[in-house]
Amino acid sequence: MNTRIKNLGFSGRVIQEAAYYEGLFLGRVIAQYKDLYKVATENIELIAEISGKLRYSSYELSDYPAVGDFVMIDRENDLHGNAIIHHVLTRKSVFVRRAAGTSHDVQVVAANIDTVFICMSLNNDFNLRRLERYLSIAWDSGAIPVIVLTKLDLCSNLPARILEIENIAIGVDVVVTSSMTEDGYKAVVKYISPGRTIAFMGSSGVGKSTLINRLLGEDMIETRDIRKDDKGRHATTRRELFIIPTGGAVIDTPGMRELGVESVNIAKTFIDIDELAESCRFTDCQHENEPGCAVKRAIENGVITEERLTSYRKLKKEAKYEGLNSKQIEKEKINEMFSEFGGIKNARDYIKSKNKNR
Repeated sequence: MNTRIKNLGFSGRVIQEAAYYEGLFLGRVIAQYKDLYKVATENIELIAEISGKLRYSSYELSDYPAVGDFVMIDRENDLHGNAIIHHVLTRKSVFVRRAAGTSHDVQVVAANIDTVFICMSLNNDFNLRRLERYLSIAWDSGAIPVIVLTKLDLCSNLPARILEIENIAIGVDVVVTSSMTEDGYKAVVKYISPGRTIAFMGSSGVGKSTLINRLLGEDMIETRDIRKDDKGRHATTRRELFIIPTGGAVIDTPGMRELGVESVNIAKTFIDIDELAESCRFTDCQHENEPGCAVKRAIENGVITEERLTSYRKLKKEAKYEGLNSKQIEKEKINEMFSEFGGIKNARDYIKSKNKNR
């Protein structure tokens, strides 16, 4: 496997799935414009558009290609116009947000990310409640979160800050970076390797662009030509995937900071609360005024904070999981996933019948 293929993330799983589509070529979406995509293949980068069939069969915005998607296209050169995207391969991780102007549709911001760097600066941006929100979204996406603390030079008590984070981000790695020194970004390098894709999440001004530029070895260009013969037309790339010279790829997308809680993983982010809840007297305890509440007792003993419980409730409410415990939430998510079959039981019956008819 050559270096370019590996850095684009063309793993054995992806290549195996692509083999089902004879006559088509494997590519990865590396940039997304209003109605066009830039797709990288083993040898070239092409401007592409989706086929009429794919457009017709895409019932939701999330069915359309997104940056990071592996796709099947009809050509390996641009001698006869834009390439056509016929299929989007199975995603192993996905970040979504509420689509503008809709009440229920979601849009894929980025796909097939291995690691997400949740960036938070050690100045006034430091916010544990926001961090809990980002962690919930990251865990649910299928990517592995790593907390990246920036602007070390503005922090007077680093150990205290790290302790605060470790108390809420159980099992998540925390690294510290600084833009004040030339090698201040190297703490994140160990998480990047050939074949792996990373993305950055965090509010504006925390130093995401600085870190990305350091990894790429040059400043990013925000506005690029779509193609040389397009009569001078330019488009600002909202989302883009870059190959890192030392190996791997990074997805830069402003949309990552706009992610909502359409899909969150409460259980992994608030594992301490869920574990405490198992000792509550009542299985449906809401941790309010019920007798024998282990969560309230933990707050009184200083094990967790009232603010953390409030954040837990808020995220459950926003994600429409208010009043449910972690097991009930997982059951609800599974039922939503298989809703088109009428629930998971019907989905199992459908799969069995399909297998029987093979």
